[in-house]
Amino acid sequence: MTPRDVSGDDSRWSDLDRPPLNAAALRRGLVREDGLWSGIEVVTGTGSTNSDLVARAAAGKAAEGAVLVAEEQTAGRGRLDRQWTAPARSGLFFSVLLTPTDVPVARWGWLPLLTGVAVATGLSRSAGVDTALKWPNDLLVTVGGQERKAGGILAERAGDHGVVVGVGINVTLREDELPVPTAGSLALAGAVSTDRDPLLRGVLRALEEWYDRWRAAAGDPTVSGLQETYAAGCATLGRRVRAELPGDRSLVGEAVAVDGDGRLVIATEEGVQEPVGAGDIVHLRPA
Repeated sequence: MTPRDVSGDDSRWSDLDRPPLNAAALRRGLVREDGLWSGIEVVTGTGSTNSDLVARAAAGKAAEGAVLVAEEQTAGRGRLDRQWTAPARSGLFFSVLLTPTDVPVARWGWLPLLTGVAVATGLSRSAGVDTALKWPNDLLVTVGGQERKAGGILAERAGDHGVVVGVGINVTLREDELPVPTAGSLALAGAVSTDRDPLLRGVLRALEEWYDRWRAAAGDPTVSGLQETYAAGCATLGRRVRAELPGDRSLVGEAVAVDGDGRLVIATEEGVQEPVGAGDIVHLRPA
């Protein structure tokens, strides 16, 4: 699907509670000569901002710090190629291009976790809502005393030197609009603000802060403080979980740590601690 551009002054929207993003104001607030963000484009709709930005990077048409935001995605993807859909202007759906060439590729796996920390940090500042991270890349909020997923992160390689990180956050989604009962939104979690412009600025500023800190430490998760901060905000740790692993294998145990490679360490009932680098994690009720 071809992206449809939108100007910052577009006043044609059907839901008065969901005004469009102001692209010009976002660029004024975020694009600086000495900063990470090199350009911000807002389109009214596209299939997937990740797919679009990966293609642009492959064609040499995007530089590091390019940000592509869609008011609506028709083919948004989560992990394991799950669909991500939401009404137009009900959330933040964006992708960024990062080229951390001064960081060993072996440490690039920390980028989705870094983004999770930045999203949680930015939303805490700008929305005033408590969030938690479910390993590896889900954003959780509390609605009616229950944990619900309000966002997700998907990282994809973009050629040999880049990574595109996509973020989807439900902002004003109402109860009757939820795709599944376990979904949530910032509004349902009692956010003090659901104005998407300052929310996006807050998240991107936090992402720039953490990315700069991580790169300055050559991607070392301990030196940069990333490993400790992620663990502190990770709702998966200390919980009994089931990991659905590749090859139709599953592992049940307590999530006890996130190791130096960003893997979730699960202690099984047999006394074995097994690191999990890829898989679907289910939070289980206490035995």
